[in-house]
Amino acid sequence: MAAKSFDMIVIGAGPGGYVAAIRGAQLGLNVAIVEREHMGGICLNWGCIPTKALLRSAEVFHLMHRAKEFGLKADGIGYDLDAVVQRSRGVAKQLSGGIGHLMKKNKITTFMGAATLPKKGTVSVKTDKGTEELTAKSIVLATGARARELPGLEADGDLVWTYKHALMPKRMPKKLLVIGSGAIGIEFASFFNTLGADTTVVEVMDRVLPVEDAEISAFAKKAFVKQGMKIMEKSTVKKLDRVPDGKGGGKVTAHIEAGGKTETMEFDTVISAVGIVGNVENLGLEALGVKIDRTHVVTDEHCRTGVEGLYAIGDIAGAPWLAHKASHEGVMVAELIAGKHPHPIKPNSIAGCTYCHPQVASVGLTEAKAKEAGHDVKVGRFPFIGNGKAIALGEQEGMIKTVFDARTGELLGAHMVGAEVTELIQGYVVGRTLETTEGELMETVFPHPTLSEMMHEAVLDAYGRAIHI
Repeated sequence: MAAKSFDMIVIGAGPGGYVAAIRGAQLGLNVAIVEREHMGGICLNWGCIPTKALLRSAEVFHLMHRAKEFGLKADGIGYDLDAVVQRSRGVAKQLSGGIGHLMKKNKITTFMGAATLPKKGTVSVKTDKGTEELTAKSIVLATGARARELPGLEADGDLVWTYKHALMPKRMPKKLLVIGSGAIGIEFASFFNTLGADTTVVEVMDRVLPVEDAEISAFAKKAFVKQGMKIMEKSTVKKLDRVPDGKGGGKVTAHIEAGGKTETMEFDTVISAVGIVGNVENLGLEALGVKIDRTHVVTDEHCRTGVEGLYAIGDIAGAPWLAHKASHEGVMVAELIAGKHPHPIKPNSIAGCTYCHPQVASVGLTEAKAKEAGHDVKVGRFPFIGNGKAIALGEQEGMIKTVFDARTGELLGAHMVGAEVTELIQGYVVGRTLETTEGELMETVFPHPTLSEMMHEAVLDAYGRAIHI
């Protein structure tokens, strides 16, 4: 059978892949996309979207318990875990189906199957109906990543879960151990803790949410502890002893090392959230001469792999492992392939968001990183308790922090913890993209009453001009 020829082939239909395909089609390219499991990839089906649906249920549940504060009455408050999960899966299914519609709308040829690259410019796809051979001058790898599993801590789906198991729990954990306090770990810890699980978080680094500004991490930790979580920092889970009950449950004894001493703690459920590994296996990349470093494809700033016509975007191409970074890389690569001259992505101007309670969001350099880079800094802070809208919402716990270069006024970084900060952070992202200084931010009129006013005050505070503190 003759090979089918395209201008561009995308392998993987996650956020980076499907966006690359759509942008390529918009630019007049004949595009094919190959996906082995689900349209929308991990993000839409098993990551960003369904977790946010779960967390929304937990947020509403939390607010229902606070009804009296708002002059309301709510009796007999409870939850149906199966219904919570069903709603989450329904949201994911709706969006995944929408990706299929976008492929048809943009006349993108879709192949469901596992892809390999037998030689440069060729993709072999193993489908239910046999093997298809496709050719293209340009191929985009967007195969994503999966949960990292450490020896002895491997998931079994019953007692030890990955994020996939945690998204479709067979039961509500009574005593939960979460290994890792990055975004995935702390979001699941927040969800199950809010629903009543006795939750312990173990983090190998010296603080939770270790990529965040130290002040924000400390604030978040205090909030988590207040909610009943036990936080163990500078600690390592060395071993898990599992005793299944034959019914999908049982008990797990965790051996946790901290400060040179090992203690044992018993749980009924463990969630392992110790990072991700890129899906680089069984594609034929090594034979093509693609350089791989710690399960991630090495690329230049334009996502070129060094093999002519072969690009890698998203999680497979390394940090930051964020869907919005993957999407913009997809646009950039499609435009390169179409002969345009797009700007490379600037990782330091990509926001990170964690949807725990309270939410955490940031962009750019932390205060410590800015100082390490040699900047003389001006730092501003503004608390939620000083904001009228936050008090009206009953969300007084939070903080916004800004970091400026004292000499140039450049906004080096912004860091937030509190209600809806994952929505607020984009204001500072736009500011960084426009290379805004403190002057423009001070002169910007923020609407009242809004949470966004705190963004203004945090800038003013860096220069000794805050009004409401």
